[in-house]
Amino acid sequence: MAQNSPDDDETTQPASARVRARIRRARKRFNANDNISEFLEPGDFDALLEEVTGKMQGVLESLVIDTETDHNTQDTARRVAKMYLTEVFRGRYAPAPGVTEFPNVASLNELMIVGPITIRSACSHHFCPIMGRLWIGLVPNEHSNLIGLSKYVRLADWIMSRPQIQEEAITQLAELLMDKVTPDGLAVVMEADHFCMHWRGVKDNESKMINSVMRGSFLKNAALRREFLSLIKLKG
Repeated sequence: MAQNSPDDDETTQPASARVRARIRRARKRFNANDNISEFLEPGDFDALLEEVTGKMQGVLESLVIDTETDHNTQDTARRVAKMYLTEVFRGRYAPAPGVTEFPNVASLNELMIVGPITIRSACSHHFCPIMGRLWIGLVPNEHSNLIGLSKYVRLADWIMSRPQIQEEAITQLAELLMDKVTPDGLAVVMEADHFCMHWRGVKDNESKMINSVMRGSFLKNAALRREFLSLIKLKG
């Protein structure tokens, strides 16, 4: 009789192993900045919370922190686990926020700008905070799906609430918005402080990172690009 593979009986595995096995069977990626919500089944999230709590308790013990008598750290392991899963890295485990789309009845085709949107993320290299703001520029066409102003903020937060590097984060956001809105042109500019530089390493408090992604008419039309950049500079 053939023996079962380790993936066959998921009930005997830790939650993380069960989820990882499903992702691998689907031949999908699960990098730090990927969303894996489609692979979570009922009960998995609570089980992950318990598992991460236990692993974080081990980290604290390896750091030689007395969590038994130190009243400040007695519940730190669970607090950190809950923070990662429900707040800081929520964009990995929660499905995309619902976005109501409206037809462009008036055939709007002029530049619109949303921002500055406050963003909070974490560097995937050291899990240090990335704090900043971004601007989104759009040129819709008659076939575009218009979305509510608050939805830009929700979508940005969903993408940023993962371990990220800034260059990939705004590319992910640009691809998501191109899919949702299908505009003639899209521009995303992000400015952020990276605490992996402020808090550790070179400890430079003044450095920021600014980068941009341009799509469609923003790439082709230099005047449109200049208009967008000049307007967001005024908002700074």
